[in-house]
Amino acid sequence: MSRYLIFTFALLAAVSLPVFSQQSAQPAQSSDTKDKPFDVRSSVGDMHVGKDANAEKQGLPLYPGARPKQEKDNDPLNFGILTDSFGMKLMVAKYESDDPPAKVIDFYRGKLKKFGKVLECHSKHDSSVEVHDNDQSKDSKDKELKCNEDSGPVVELKVGKEDNQHVVAIEPGDASKGSTFSLVYLYTRGKSGDI
Repeated sequence: MSRYLIFTFALLAAVSLPVFSQQSAQPAQSSDTKDKPFDVRSSVGDMHVGKDANAEKQGLPLYPGARPKQEKDNDPLNFGILTDSFGMKLMVAKYESDDPPAKVIDFYRGKLKKFGKVLECHSKHDSSVEVHDNDQSKDSKDKELKCNEDSGPVVELKVGKEDNQHVVAIEPGDASKGSTFSLVYLYTRGKSGDI
C-alpha cells in the first residue's frame, strides 16, 4: 500500500502544483480569502484543506459555553483526500472552557458512547491519534484503539477503530483555571468506500 500512497501523493502534487504556483504569483491575499478552504478536484482524486473543522462536523455537540482556543498557530484543521487507492479525513479543533476538566470529561464521555465503547487514557501531551500500516495481518477495521501511555494530566477519551476514530483530549487550562480540550476525528480507508 505504501507504493500506492507515494504514487498518489506524487500525482496529486503534480496536479496541484500549477494551482499553488498561480496563487504564489498573485499579490498577498486579503483577509477575506486567506481563510477560505482550498479544494482540488481532478480525475485522480479530490483534496480539501480548510479551517472549517468544528464539533458539529465531527458529529459531536460543542461543550456548553466552550469557545475556540485563541493562540498562535491554533487554527482548526479540516483535511480530506480521496483517490481510488486510499482516502483520509482528519479534523482537529481546540477549545477552552471555564469549567473544570472533570465536567468536560463527563460531558464527552456520554456523547462519545454513540460511536461505541469509550476508552479513557492519560498522557503527558494533547491528542494522540495513531494509525499503523505496518501490521498487514489485520485489517485496520479490526484494530482496536489502545492507550499509548497511561499517566499524565491530559485525559484522552477515544472511541472507534484505528481507521475510524474520535478522540477528545482534555487538560487543565492555563494557570490551572478551567480546561482546554481538542476534538479530533480521523477516518482512513483503502481502495473502497467513501469519506
